[in-house]
Amino acid sequence: MSDAHAVNHLVETPGADPVRGRVRWDPVHSLWNGGMAVATLALAPFTVSPAAIGLFVVTTGASLLLGHSVGFHRKLIHGSFDCPTWLERVLVWFGTAVGMSGPHWIIRTHDLRDWAQRQPECHPYLSHASPMPRDAWWQLHCRLELDHPPGFDLGRGGRDRFYRFLEATWMAQQLPIAAILFWAGGWSFVVWGVCARVFICVHGHWLVGHLAHTRGPQRWLVGGAGVQAHDVPWAGFVTMGEAWHNNHHAFPGSARIGLYPGQSDLARIDIRDSQMG
Repeated sequence: MSDAHAVNHLVETPGADPVRGRVRWDPVHSLWNGGMAVATLALAPFTVSPAAIGLFVVTTGASLLLGHSVGFHRKLIHGSFDCPTWLERVLVWFGTAVGMSGPHWIIRTHDLRDWAQRQPECHPYLSHASPMPRDAWWQLHCRLELDHPPGFDLGRGGRDRFYRFLEATWMAQQLPIAAILFWAGGWSFVVWGVCARVFICVHGHWLVGHLAHTRGPQRWLVGGAGVQAHDVPWAGFVTMGEAWHNNHHAFPGSARIGLYPGQSDLARIDIRDSQMG
């Protein structure tokens, strides 16, 4: 990547303003995220078992590793490594199965935030600058409508029929997973393998993102950026390396995010061992 700070899918648009805009309720994501939270808190205590906990750990780890970190973030968004198209699609399906949204929404949300944080100023929605309760409400239940947003060009991914299908059916992708889990272990597996997994992935993603832009150690500063990133050391392992966010802001095109001894980066190990990058 020639520009280490490139935002791959955003089109520089004259007059684009990362500051002026309004936060509005997003009914689709709000009802989805809220529904998964309510289902987990209401049903998980009555369906818990050693097998269900084990299933939860395995499915959460696999979806975050293969899907969110490798498939969505390092491949689809940043193009940090090369792999066959069929494998990319498998990884992107795993990313969709995490349950945050479809691939096109993820790209736009990520690149808008990345672009805005590298400007001298940006809206507090995009910088996670609000107090934690308000930021949680905004990020999990609302969307930002900028008065003058930049444009996007999703390239091949925007034309890919499979990705367009995933974008239109991202919530429904949980149904075949739920059917398999119900067959394998009944409602206990569905609650822990779908509801609890999606709940912890979505809310954990917000929590680490909030902390990674507000507090924690820093080794790097990005010149001209109004928002600087921080590392979240306690989350390095469980986020598959994504919590070393200060490193990522400095080298966003790198398939490796954990750069120093002791900075675990399971997604990088997965990429290296699979000889994809």
